This record gives sequence, structure tokens and C-alpha cells, in this order.
Amino acid sequence: MKSLWKMLPILAATSLPALAADSMPLQPAKYPDFDSYVLALSWQTGFCQSMQDNHRNEPSECRTQKEVADKTNYLTVHGLWPSLPESIAARGVDNRRWMRFGCATRPVPNMPEVRGNRKCSAAETGLSLEMANKLNNVMPGSGGGSCLERYEYAKHGVCFGFDPDAYFGTMVRLNGEIKQGTLGSFLAQNYGKTVSRNDFNAAVAKSYGKEGVKAFKLTCNGKPAYLTEMQIAIKSSAINAPLAAGSLLPQPHPGNCGSQFVIDKTGN
Repeated sequence: MKSLWKMLPILAATSLPALAADSMPLQPAKYPDFDSYVLALSWQTGFCQSMQDNHRNEPSECRTQKEVADKTNYLTVHGLWPSLPESIAARGVDNRRWMRFGCATRPVPNMPEVRGNRKCSAAETGLSLEMANKLNNVMPGSGGGSCLERYEYAKHGVCFGFDPDAYFGTMVRLNGEIKQGTLGSFLAQNYGKTVSRNDFNAAVAKSYGKEGVKAFKLTCNGKPAYLTEMQIAIKSSAINAPLAAGSLLPQPHPGNCGSQFVIDKTGN
């Protein structure tokens, strides 16, 4: 049996890529001519409530959801979606078709389509074990029986040639930045309460400026309305830097949440 000290250089060398994985720059190897990403973050308790309210089969992560001390942990990762590249648009593809099919869009990129109700039929992503563990902490639907990470990579990542650790590591990093900032504090402080869109916007503006408010599209469900997801438009040129006022792009629609909505709590 080899002594541990002889194995340490090997262990250290194999650990280095994993330690740097969530800071690895995200760079498209193909179709780099797009101007933005949309970072989609779920408010997990609201998402799970919407599954019940819409009479859909709850995924296992909803059935086992528990109360946690740090309420910012309910802000979870859904995905990171590149906008329509100019080189694909030039082949007659419009934004509606791109958002529906992503990497399976015809005539290009024309990759295998994976349906949302068969996520586990998508190929493995090739994530390192270390990054998979990090992702599991912020994307409840990853791995297991839900396979959300496979679906997201197959639809939005594989055709760009993204390194999977860089792709998902970027989501982990951005999610952490938002949770640790003013917006994360606002969500935690108002857990289970009704808030106004104006107060939500004010929390966004503290971190990203008044113009940054226009980058946030909110999705709500139910009556009274409760938050299920936020989608944030980020300049492609800013994706590898910390989020700041100049990082974001306006979206054409603010979403459907209206003037007031609930920051849903678990068990509702």
C-alpha cells in the first residue's frame, strides 16, 4: 500500500481543475455571435406550489422540500440561455423558434431534441463530480430522477461547445452573487409576505441601478399571485465578471407579476 504522503501530489494535481471550476470563464466554441444570456432563477417554494396548483406531477425535489434557516436558499438555478446568434438568425430562424427548440433548431444547429417531459433521455453532461455536487446545492432538479441539468445543457449549451463545468459553474456563481446581495436579503426578509413590485425593483436598483430593473422579468402564478421565477438578461460580454449596473440588458416585458405578489413559503 502506498503511503499517503507519496499520493498527495497526485491528489493535489487532480483537485486543481475542480477547485477552479466555478471561476472558469464561459466561452462559446461555436456560434459566438449572440449578445446576451438570460439567467433563469426559480423561487423554489413558488415553483413547487405552482406544480400543485396546475395539477402537474410534482418532481421529487418538491415532494421532499423542507423548511431551511437561510431563506435565500429557495432562490435556485433553472438555467442560462444564450440569445439567438446572428449566424443562426441568418439561416431564417426567428427568436420564437430559437427559444422553443434551442440547440435542436433547424436548419442549424439541428442537434437532437430533448422534450421537457423526458429530461433523463438527454445525454450526460460530462460534469466533474465536484461541480455536480456544487450544482446539486443550487439546482434541486439536477441529477436524481429529474435530470434538469441534462435537459438544460442539451437545449442551451451543447451546440455552443461550452465546457460543462464552466457553463454550470457560471450559474452557480451568479446565483450566489444574487443571493448574497441586496435582492437576496429582500427575498429572505419578506419570506411568506406580500411585496410590491416597486419594492422589489428598489432592491434590484440598489445593486444594479435603475436601468438594471428593466433586465428582470418576473413570473407569478395563482390568485393571489406568488413568485415562481425571475429571468435576468445579462450582456454576453459581461458574463465572466461580477454582476454590476453595466452588466445587464433591458427585456421587452417585465413579466406577469403585477403590482403585488407573495414571496411564497414552503408548505403553502
